[in-house]
Amino acid sequence: MKVARWALAGALALGTMGLAAACGGDDGEGLTRVTVMLDWTPNTNHAGLFIAKEKGYFKEQGLDVQIVEPATGGVDQVVAAGKADFGVSIQEAVIPARAEGVPVVSIAAIIQHNTSSLMSLSNDNITRPKDLAGKTYGGFGGALETALIKTLVSCDGGDPNAVKFVEVGDVDYLVGFEQNRFDFAWIFEGWDGVRARDIEKKQVNTLPFIDYTKCIPDWYTPVLITSEDMIAKHPETVRKFLAATAKGYDTAISNPKESVDAIKKNAPEADEKLLTASANYLSVHYVDKGRAWGLQDAAIWTEFEKFVREAGLTTKQVDTSKAYTNDFLPKK
Repeated sequence: MKVARWALAGALALGTMGLAAACGGDDGEGLTRVTVMLDWTPNTNHAGLFIAKEKGYFKEQGLDVQIVEPATGGVDQVVAAGKADFGVSIQEAVIPARAEGVPVVSIAAIIQHNTSSLMSLSNDNITRPKDLAGKTYGGFGGALETALIKTLVSCDGGDPNAVKFVEVGDVDYLVGFEQNRFDFAWIFEGWDGVRARDIEKKQVNTLPFIDYTKCIPDWYTPVLITSEDMIAKHPETVRKFLAATAKGYDTAISNPKESVDAIKKNAPEADEKLLTASANYLSVHYVDKGRAWGLQDAAIWTEFEKFVREAGLTTKQVDTSKAYTNDFLPKK
């Protein structure tokens, strides 16, 4: 699940998806048709959506939901254009999109905290950020990668200029490590991390971003998005969509096997062992104990926006109060 952190990689062309009809149509059974676009192939980040579809939670809300894989243009652009009603995105895409005038709004945090880590083989002895100095990072070559890694190294007393960066794109990180192409990579604990440890049984070290929030900000990745137009014209549909989706993620939290079953039904080629390990991991990470799923905090948005802007990823300040909303989440 190499969810695109810097550029959304397309899987299907818009013309093959039947996305021309957005919200408002009737499916002939009295249900309102809506489309939600994923950011990658089906995986455990999407579990609540698939559970809501398979267990009839969307139908309970009067919705006929079509879940589609990403388009080459990127999820944010497709949702903003009204070609999909909802989408799975990431905060590091929403902020630059808003800076460019793309009217997308985050309506729920799928996972409460960033589960990103920097992973390396244990024999490289990378146990803290300053150990990255003198090592080679393999990634996509994005400015956010460079800014975060250099900030981590510097904050821990290392030399950020001693880190070498190489572009490797969408590769199998474990193979890259073993071929000595690079020493560490940015991964998601809930997928690449459990795959390395639980499935491949590799000896790896990870530096979880959440352990270093004194140096770098926490942020929401992934999130659910919609458009300003959708919010203005179809607020009740947004509310109903989130009511069903929240129920789906609540089910994923209480019963991870439901995640595996729902995803396998829609993506039978998926590795069941990896899905199971990932679903178990995410069941305790979707939301903090005692907190309702999906809620977003103003401080997370403002602090990450500031980091992105000061790192030069955006050229003007984004009004984060308009970039996200909790208004449509179910009241508990």
